[in-house]
Amino acid sequence: MEILYLPFDSSNHKGLFKKISDINIINGVRNQDDNVLNWLYDNYFQSVKNHVLSNSGSIEDVSDVFQDTIIVLYNQITDDSLHLTTDLKGYFFGIARNVWSALLRKKQKTIELEIDIPDEGETEEQYDLILERIISRVFPRLKPDQQMVLNLFADGLTYEEIAVKMNLKNEVYARRKKYLSKEALLDLVKEDAEYQEYFRFQK
Repeated sequence: MEILYLPFDSSNHKGLFKKISDINIINGVRNQDDNVLNWLYDNYFQSVKNHVLSNSGSIEDVSDVFQDTIIVLYNQITDDSLHLTTDLKGYFFGIARNVWSALLRKKQKTIELEIDIPDEGETEEQYDLILERIISRVFPRLKPDQQMVLNLFADGLTYEEIAVKMNLKNEVYARRKKYLSKEALLDLVKEDAEYQEYFRFQK
């Protein structure tokens, strides 16, 4: 299913909706209506931002959490699994808290992996060579646009420049695309037989 992206440029739609009902929001999200999605950003983003920043998160984390929350809500709406027990804003914030908790756990696991000390005789340089070989092998399996955004990022282009190069709406779209592409690459790396064999011997 196509990933839902949220336009973050709200400069031209402030006050477009002073009030909007939950059912209209739900229908708007279902139809990926930019006006409704922008309204969500204007009215829900600050609460998510406050929560993430007050719980060890960064500004970049805030964008990721908000995007992921929109995706979760969209999936629940489209597969008819949405069951509101409170107003939509409270429900949305509950999803955001769960998303951030999951991301924090994932970050902690990543940190633990990064500080793993290789066994004696296995140097960091050898590990880097193994990882480089695996990435070279799996990288072509990414979709062309995923390869492109990662290559542009590796070349040092800013998110704004990447957005222009790839005809994306703005830098938030570029940031999100790079994030998802990196996740797709990491999944391919972890599925690689050499990667699994290497870590099997490190246990």
